[in-house]
Amino acid sequence: MLALPPAPTAPARRQVFVGTALAIASSTTLLGGMLATWLQFRADAPVRESAKRGLIRDWMPEKIIVPEVAANMMVIGLCVVCIMAQWAVYSAKRVDRTHAGLAFGLTAMFGLMVVNAQVFIWTQMGVAVNDGAFHTMFYAITGTMTLLMVAGIVFTAVAAFRFLGGRTKELEVVSASALYWYFLTAAFTAMWFVVYVQK
Repeated sequence: MLALPPAPTAPARRQVFVGTALAIASSTTLLGGMLATWLQFRADAPVRESAKRGLIRDWMPEKIIVPEVAANMMVIGLCVVCIMAQWAVYSAKRVDRTHAGLAFGLTAMFGLMVVNAQVFIWTQMGVAVNDGAFHTMFYAITGTMTLLMVAGIVFTAVAAFRFLGGRTKELEVVSASALYWYFLTAAFTAMWFVVYVQK
């Protein structure tokens, strides 16, 4: 009696990668809505005369000074995070645990640097959440972005533990972690331009 050949193996479903993409889509919608609200509040603000710049919108109180060096370092730090995350993917595909571990560590370290810079900005500005619309929106947007970055650091730690713990064939979580950092860099760049540059 003849038997049929075995069925082909099912292709990988890439559930973590697709789930990460869906989380990125929902986070993009959230941050896009928050930035649109910010821009609408700023557009509706009354006009006043500034000693340095002529007529400006009275959206950000005059006494508030944003530490722009720290904000710029956050953008640069996130660009470095993307490079480190991609290095982790590159090393993981080649099953190079030493370089993958180093890349995961540097990704998390630069992610923590960005979170630290955000906390520094909050303390240097010294404004209360309930002082007005600018203050509330500022903390809402930057706080949401900071929570997303902390989630990225946790995601990197999970990817590192899985890969360095012996699951060297499952590269999906490493790639998903890098994709998430790409999203964070793009989202933060948009937030940086609207909140920190244009004010």
